[in-house]
Amino acid sequence: MLVSVGVMAYNEQANIGLLLDALSDQVEDGFRIEEIIVVASGCSDETVPISLARARRDPRIKVLEQKRREGKASAINLFLEHARGEVLILESADTLPLKDTCRRLLAPFSDPEVGMAGAHPLPLNDPHEFMGYAAHFLWGLHHRLACRQPKLGEMVAFRNIIPRIPPDTAVDEASIEALVRERGLKLVYVPRALVMNKGAGTLADFMRQRRRIASGHLHLKKSRGYQTSTMGPALILRVLGEVWVLKFLRLARLFARRRYRWLGLCLAGYAKKGCWALAVIALEVLARLLGAYDFYWRKSNPVVWDMAGSTKKLSR
Repeated sequence: MLVSVGVMAYNEQANIGLLLDALSDQVEDGFRIEEIIVVASGCSDETVPISLARARRDPRIKVLEQKRREGKASAINLFLEHARGEVLILESADTLPLKDTCRRLLAPFSDPEVGMAGAHPLPLNDPHEFMGYAAHFLWGLHHRLACRQPKLGEMVAFRNIIPRIPPDTAVDEASIEALVRERGLKLVYVPRALVMNKGAGTLADFMRQRRRIASGHLHLKKSRGYQTSTMGPALILRVLGEVWVLKFLRLARLFARRRYRWLGLCLAGYAKKGCWALAVIALEVLARLLGAYDFYWRKSNPVVWDMAGSTKKLSR
């Protein structure tokens, strides 16, 4: 299986070198990475020089420059024009895969009915701080939802059957999901294909990201009639209910075994994280309301969005 990897980058100097090294070092089993295409869109930092330096080490790396920033969808369409692989991998430039992530992500394509697969994002944020907890809470919820009804993002693979995506989308992976499903192919979530990312480190970045995503999903639903699993409140409430039931059962077991010291520690921890969880849920609801306001009243569709700087510094 020949594979093309696309990395869409806008001012990603903090992570692009690490990411390209990680992609160059992937364990190849049953596939070959034919090319790694970096689309540098209006970059004003060292993203392009760093990428060109990696290209001199690995001839599979190619760098395409867009002098003006036109949005991620435009960059993806440029990648789709040049990609030659049978299967394409699209990875966010502010993420890092493990050595076997591509191998695990591509395994489902042995089934000809599979059209798209998604990796399992894991945040590197400190969960003992509120914003770090928010990242872990949301991506943990994403994981549980995707295990039931695939919702794919951060790093995805799909068959090379899509010539271009809508240039006005602000949620590119979800738009690819819709196009794959329209062709009668299946989506697969791969929990063991791990990719590291960084959640928003500030409240402003968090709200900016979540508001933009909410507006983008509403645009996708209106334009293509497609809704991802993360936009369905019934499934979200069911998954949250299951999580809280499991926590209650753990407390009940500790009480039944008279392990009161551990019960007290768990209650204290659950009380703090319960308050944080409610705060994250409230922020997410507010962001979705603001996203709806942007979409319905402001008629805004954030194709070119402000970068969330606190998500860009990853380390292994």
